[in-house]
Amino acid sequence: MNFLYNTGIFLSSIFLHFIAIFNPKVKKFVDGRKDVFSQLQSGLNSSDKVIWIHAASLGEFEQGLPVMQLIRKEYQDHRILLTFFSPSGYEVRKNTSMADVVIYLPLDSKRNAIRFLEIVQPRLAIFIKYEIWPNYLKQLKKRKIPVILISAIFSKRQVYFKWYGGYMRKALALIGHIYVQNTESKKLLNEIGLDQVEISGDTRFDRVSEIREQQNNLDFMETFKGSAMCFVAGSTWPEDEVILLDYIERFEGDLRFVIAPHDIKTDHIKQLRQKLKVPSVLYSELDQKDGLSQYKVLIVDAIGLLTKIYSYAEIAYVGGGFATGLHNTLEPAVFGIPVIIGPEYHKFQEALDLVHQKGILVVKGKSDFKEILDQLLEDEDFRKNTGLININYIKEKKGASIQIMTQIRRLL
Repeated sequence: MNFLYNTGIFLSSIFLHFIAIFNPKVKKFVDGRKDVFSQLQSGLNSSDKVIWIHAASLGEFEQGLPVMQLIRKEYQDHRILLTFFSPSGYEVRKNTSMADVVIYLPLDSKRNAIRFLEIVQPRLAIFIKYEIWPNYLKQLKKRKIPVILISAIFSKRQVYFKWYGGYMRKALALIGHIYVQNTESKKLLNEIGLDQVEISGDTRFDRVSEIREQQNNLDFMETFKGSAMCFVAGSTWPEDEVILLDYIERFEGDLRFVIAPHDIKTDHIKQLRQKLKVPSVLYSELDQKDGLSQYKVLIVDAIGLLTKIYSYAEIAYVGGGFATGLHNTLEPAVFGIPVIIGPEYHKFQEALDLVHQKGILVVKGKSDFKEILDQLLEDEDFRKNTGLININYIKEKKGASIQIMTQIRRLL
């Protein structure tokens, strides 16, 4: 099986180089890995005490950020190496102050893993949520470097729990300590013979709680919203936007709409704007526009603003529930507002919990979206009580980062 896995990694590398010719995102994935070893050699030296933190993408980075902040504060004599698998994480956070060196993780070949660890020589490796790479884990084990996995969540559909998943089960067993989000994950791991498991919850609750307390003021939002109520739709896909645009065009009251699409490419933004039949403005146009308050819709064609924009909302919609997968519902929920989503949310524990508690409201199409949003706008008590469910849920779930830090102190 080891031969098949390594052959697969080798063939994937060839395939990715070919696809990169036609796909800009894959090109970043490939080009970004060309100089990683020279970047490591110039950024680190053998006397450094390195803590290696790996995140698949931007979401995992945000999830692990509370732990990184605590490490940064407590272990100032250590250097933090942050690796990403995906361009969507690296490109956004390559200049983060949370790490001393930020690079792409080389593909999981035996040769790459050996070379990587010979240069880095980490005192500790921390993987966030997913990303189980057998060759890296084998070499970490061989060098007796402690490894922890944080904010992990498991389900029966994953390969570890299939009859053919023995190779990946062995890789998972190489991790010294696994912090999981829920009881079901712990049970599943225990059933395959893994006992180094502890329920800590999800560090995202700590992260979004920090977001709530940070400085969230945005001058353009102050002007755009004015004294009106504000509805923010974040990380939307075309399937979401069909429903949103239908409502916006029919709505006649004093309500400001913000749409922050998941895809901010020029073509999609242009198409979205063309479909709107009401006055709209792009974030990228704000320097050229006067009288911002005259517009009914603000389209955010930039990244990095959504968490702050949510703080201006009375009601939020989170996209992905009609398409590829629900985006982060905790970011708006932490501001104590109702959250509306599409029907595909069952892979996300916090969404399951809050739908059950009625802090998150589910719609299946245009008619029930209109019904729910109208009710939230017209019934202040219903709106505030729904939002209160969300903020109370998040307050109860905080604390995973502190629990994880206890283990980190034991290992360093």
